Amino acid sequence: MSITFDFAGRGAVVTGGAQGIGRAVVEKLLDGGAKVAIWDRDKALAEKTAGELAARGKAIAVGVDVGDFAAVERARDESIAGIGKLDILVNSAGIAGPIAKTWEHSSEAWEQVLRINLTGPFNCCKALVPGMIERNYGRIANIASIAGKDGNPNASAYSASKAGVIGLTKSLGKELATYDIAVNAITPAAARTAILDQVTQAHIDYMLSKIPRGRLVLVEEIANTIAFMVSEECSFTTGFTFDISGGRATY
Repeated sequence: MSITFDFAGRGAVVTGGAQGIGRAVVEKLLDGGAKVAIWDRDKALAEKTAGELAARGKAIAVGVDVGDFAAVERARDESIAGIGKLDILVNSAGIAGPIAKTWEHSSEAWEQVLRINLTGPFNCCKALVPGMIERNYGRIANIASIAGKDGNPNASAYSASKAGVIGLTKSLGKELATYDIAVNAITPAAARTAILDQVTQAHIDYMLSKIPRGRLVLVEEIANTIAFMVSEECSFTTGFTFDISGGRATY
């Protein structure tokens, strides 16, 4: 039986929410009664997703480039107008970047990966946290990666960006610890999402070989853990990194 947390009366933002892990989180939040703003660079896909999920609750589509702070501020204001106060933030938007040796990685690709994967969550937290402080309530889940702990070869930008997300989470969690605001990260193993289309089969095989469970993690499994992370029940844990790596993590 699926565990459902009570999100009635809560407003949530899920970046990269049109597909993959983000969409699975949107579904979980809607099922719990939350109103959800689906933030995605592909607004048409976000609108399609919102339409498909309309029967499960209120979801609106907001087109935004999370790497652009001014765009994030506009998305915040649009979301407040559409669903009300924003109590929950799930930073799911991300890209893989090229598979290449560090010394062969282009500077432009490096900057693009960090802009979306690390500066994006920073921008979203910067825009939404003041409102959470004002209301003394908030839950933030940052989706990092096991690559942020272990470092995957031929994926230095991705690994560095996800390590940065873990560091951001620890710092922000401490800064907000005196409020009823929890900030936590999650480090999934590889999941079958569109991001895998950006990497080679050899790279996928490498990641799979490192997972003791012997399979990819399901987006629904990730969403179930995130649902707890952004629930009222997650009232004491903050600045923590939840593992969902199928046994790969060593710390």
